[in-house]
Amino acid sequence: MKTERFAPYFLSMMRAVFGLLFLFHGLQKLFGIAGGQTVPLATIYGAAGTIELLAGALIAIGWLTRPAAFLASGQMAVAYFMAHQPKGGWPIQNGGELPALYCFAFLYIAARGPGPISLDRR
Repeated sequence: MKTERFAPYFLSMMRAVFGLLFLFHGLQKLFGIAGGQTVPLATIYGAAGTIELLAGALIAIGWLTRPAAFLASGQMAVAYFMAHQPKGGWPIQNGGELPALYCFAFLYIAARGPGPISLDRR
């Protein structure tokens, strides 16, 4: 059985899951939902929460996916180098595994596109 024919659908599933998880980070920062602490909007954390909420929603539904994923990837690179890299050289040392994974997953989605199940494809 050729499993490669399902690869585009798994891309859509990956995009939706990563987008929803990213959206929840924004909900935590902006609204304190799901155990989060609210942050002031006029700070770098408020800007991060806004990007996470909006880009996460766009990525999850697959609309304007490439620019949203590229922006999210850049935000995660900034988060890694500002908050984690100064604590140690490797992500396992500095707690930066999640930003590193998000960064490269979103970069892949930006390069590859949203997959067949998305608003961009409609």
